[in-house]
Amino acid sequence: MIKKTTNFLTLLVMLFASSFAFGSNNEEAGHSTESGGAVDTKEEITEYIHHHLRDSHDFTFFTIGETGQHIGFPLPVILWDDGLHVFMSSKFHHETTVAESNGNYYVVHHGKIYKTDAEGHLNYDEAHHPTNKTPLDLSITKNVTGMILAGILLIWLFGALAKNYKSKSIPTGVGRFLEPLVIYVRDEMARPNIGDKHYEKFMPYLLTAFFYIWILNLMGLTPLGFNVTGNIAITVCLAALTFIIVQINGNKEYWKHIFWMPGVPVLMKFILMPIEIIGMFTKPFALLIRLFANITAGHFVVMSLIALSITMKAAFGPVVATGMSFFLALFISIIEILVAFLQAYIFTMLSALFIGMAVADHDHH
Repeated sequence: MIKKTTNFLTLLVMLFASSFAFGSNNEEAGHSTESGGAVDTKEEITEYIHHHLRDSHDFTFFTIGETGQHIGFPLPVILWDDGLHVFMSSKFHHETTVAESNGNYYVVHHGKIYKTDAEGHLNYDEAHHPTNKTPLDLSITKNVTGMILAGILLIWLFGALAKNYKSKSIPTGVGRFLEPLVIYVRDEMARPNIGDKHYEKFMPYLLTAFFYIWILNLMGLTPLGFNVTGNIAITVCLAALTFIIVQINGNKEYWKHIFWMPGVPVLMKFILMPIEIIGMFTKPFALLIRLFANITAGHFVVMSLIALSITMKAAFGPVVATGMSFFLALFISIIEILVAFLQAYIFTMLSALFIGMAVADHDHH
């Protein structure tokens, strides 16, 4: 009972921190008003939410409204532009100043680094997109930090579980929590979809995909502002791994069903062939879009509900508006915990299903 109460209070603190950050000064999003830069209009709120969903070169936990002081820490910026340039993102001062490195000057515009002059001038095209040169950006951004932390956590968790199995002892500590989940992935995802003959070969990938996505999704619910699985570049890479594994391990029956489907008239073979080829790519596309869209939508809804404390303040008063947004955001945040697990489950289950279709032995008699 005490543990449940502690977890609930922790969630309340996390949500309060997010709410405080939202209503504070948001100079890094490019807004500054006479009232100290507070986000208090619909346009500024929309921009703030989009800024929150984007990747960033630093961590900003919250901003003190009266002084405009940002509480957080910078991350390393690593650029390749006729040579290597390494410096801390604090040089950008939350995307408001020009950073100098070895005689070159750079600015951040909507999360992207552009080469510029000492005054920070940017040239724009007709669509108001910067046309300045963009160096190769290898920086340790917020999302990269999240992926590294999730990877380290996975190595630590499964390292502890492997030690228990190596010593042939009953899992203890965190291993007692992981073992049922490992068995669940094996018995409910891998075996039914891939089959007893082939499933063991793909268990390392399926376990990695499930726990990696799940941990990243849970990290996205913290006030640190991680949005790794809400970044389409990340979901593309995850889906590409499934696609590559499926194509490499596809047996002759798999390829025969794509290019020369047995048991149908010859004319239909030519009609079905392009459909099956398109299907090879629509399967991983569905994986990446489903994960990206659900996680992004969840973050957007939570931030929008928190914004009710600002937009409804005039109609209901600050106390009622803040209370409504707080409890609505808390309710959605609890649902997001379920969604974090559900999206990891769906991605892993479909990956196992696609792999099973590629390695299955067909009987045409």
